[in-house]
Amino acid sequence: MKEFDIVVYGATGYTGRLVAEYLVKEYGGDASLKWAMAGRSADKLKAVRDEIGAPSSTPLVIADASDPASLKAMAEAARCVITTVGPYQLYGEPLVAACVEAGTDYVDLCGEPNWMRAMIDKYEAAAKKSGARIVFSCGFDSIPFDLGVWHTQQEAKKEFGEPCVEIKGRVRAMKGKFSGGTAASLKETMKAAFKDPSVIELLKSSFALTPGFKGADQPSMSKPILDEESGVWLAPFVMAPINTKNVHRSNFLLGHPYGEGFRYSEMMMTGKGEQGAAIAKAVASDNSLMGEDAPKPGEGPTKEERETGFYDVLFIGETARGQKIRTHCKGDKDPGYGSTSKMIAESAIALVREASKTKGGVWTPAAAMGAPLLKRLEAHAGLSFGRE
Repeated sequence: MKEFDIVVYGATGYTGRLVAEYLVKEYGGDASLKWAMAGRSADKLKAVRDEIGAPSSTPLVIADASDPASLKAMAEAARCVITTVGPYQLYGEPLVAACVEAGTDYVDLCGEPNWMRAMIDKYEAAAKKSGARIVFSCGFDSIPFDLGVWHTQQEAKKEFGEPCVEIKGRVRAMKGKFSGGTAASLKETMKAAFKDPSVIELLKSSFALTPGFKGADQPSMSKPILDEESGVWLAPFVMAPINTKNVHRSNFLLGHPYGEGFRYSEMMMTGKGEQGAAIAKAVASDNSLMGEDAPKPGEGPTKEERETGFYDVLFIGETARGQKIRTHCKGDKDPGYGSTSKMIAESAIALVREASKTKGGVWTPAAAMGAPLLKRLEAHAGLSFGRE
């Protein structure tokens, strides 16, 4: 019997603290959920515990990415570890290794496909053997998109008796800042690509996370385009390079229920006419996440900015017979922090409470948890998945 259901590792960091705060607020009255806060400093953990209003009896675990023994002890004590300690290509592998060895579930916020592929190659077989479910990308990248596509396919099968052969993800509206963690991860990924040209090929491929499988040619998403049908301009979406890979991995892990020739694209809607075109071009040339002014890890928006943020993603699906379906995923907080902290917490709870049929291995949120996670997100985390 494990001591804790969930351990929040990185609880003194900006996002980790929001995850712990969410667990206090949403599950404080649930005595059956045993959870702990983990980090490098006992004093900082105590301070955060008091500041977020967690009971003084909330267990604190000392763990450090540079101390494998501390990670091993934490992994052995938990059914699932939530980690917000990134960039994962700098700090993530020792914890993945510890969780795989201990047969402990693991959820993170990773949007670093080069690292994710390396972890799949290195640990998938061992995770299958130990029973550890390793689930990457349990935040804004990539749950709204991964589950949004999964939900669209369920609706298409209900209505038409067959899946969509193509789905277009379109970010209709979004208010919120990207996290310092996202900026840091992007910079590390670019550094890795500079050192190793094979990383560039991996980043370009929609099938980088499906070892041994390469599907149909995918739509181009790298330049502003005019959608002839709606008259709306579309711009490249900064998170499409990770989200598309996770969507295709979900299809791959589930045995290709979307079909082996499935096509998926993801872009941002910027409006009609000259103004829409101008915004699309500005978005396409925006390099701010890579610049010196990009947010730093640990920095983030104010509470008011988090509370007033939101996002709205449209999914347009089409079956082989040309039948169309439109669905959406909406979130009620800023994507990078307010919504992300709720999504990763619910992912961990869904994994330990409802996903008992999911075997060990390296998973995506939709493939590992599907319906139970979607229900949890709607019931607790301010997300809604619906038809248009």
